[in-house]
Amino acid sequence: MAQKIIRAVVSGRVQGVCFRAYTREAALRYGVKGWVRNLPDGSVEALVSGDADPVERMIAWLHQGPPSSRVSRVTLEEIEPDEQFAAFEIRYW
Repeated sequence: MAQKIIRAVVSGRVQGVCFRAYTREAALRYGVKGWVRNLPDGSVEALVSGDADPVERMIAWLHQGPPSSRVSRVTLEEIEPDEQFAAFEIRYW
């Protein structure tokens, strides 16, 4: 099955609501790899890697977010793989 890597930037009320921790939990549930981190502008960036179906499920989850968040926009970009991911991690600049 073809691997897909998506860079997502999630905007709205997404910091201070455990968005990164919930994103990691969702990634483990869907079986995707990559990372998530806060950005200085208040948005959250995620790199999601895996088979197409699980990646699409993860993207759908990012549009919803965790219960205490309010997602206003998700910007997606498919990228070429330039690194391998062993797991899904929370990154702290």
